[in-house]
Amino acid sequence: MPWKGYSLTETHLGLLRHGQTDWNIDLRLQGSSDIPLNETGIKQAQLAADHLLDSDWDLVLASPLSRAHDTAKIVASALGLEIVIIPELIERSFGVAEGMSHSEWRNLYESHSEIPGLESLEDLRVRSINLLDQLANVYDGKRILAVSHGALIRKLMKIVSEDKYPLDSDRLGNVSLNTFTNLDGLWSVSNYNPISLSDLSK
Repeated sequence: MPWKGYSLTETHLGLLRHGQTDWNIDLRLQGSSDIPLNETGIKQAQLAADHLLDSDWDLVLASPLSRAHDTAKIVASALGLEIVIIPELIERSFGVAEGMSHSEWRNLYESHSEIPGLESLEDLRVRSINLLDQLANVYDGKRILAVSHGALIRKLMKIVSEDKYPLDSDRLGNVSLNTFTNLDGLWSVSNYNPISLSDLSK
């Protein structure tokens, strides 16, 4: 069963991952660290905007972290839309593990060591559910494009699809866009696509 929300009309939610950063290239955990877009990330955001139509969206939401906020600014400017900062769209915090490579993180996590500052998977799940409820309530009937982060988008997708998406082998590309629909109080995945918009032909 799709995830229940409180929308009384059809609400559309697009989840756009931010553009590339240098830490993305190095496969380092970014989490709540404020790592900026690099030149490629800026270009990706510009190319992503070329694939989006202003008629498909009512407003743009963004995580407060600069890599998401700056992606949102580029997209919103191209579409002529307003930006609203939503703190709950921020990435999962990995605490003292931020800056580590994914292999270093995996070894640390699997060692069951205490990781100060880590947002647990359960806390991330609860935050994600609350975010879905918030969006369904505040933006009922709207078409909202939310610029956020990989770990949070993956968790939202797992909740709404009941673990069908994302596929274990899939990494959500920078500026990839996945969409949800809330109809009669139920969230469902309307389009799953882990590929970056900047890699698609227009």
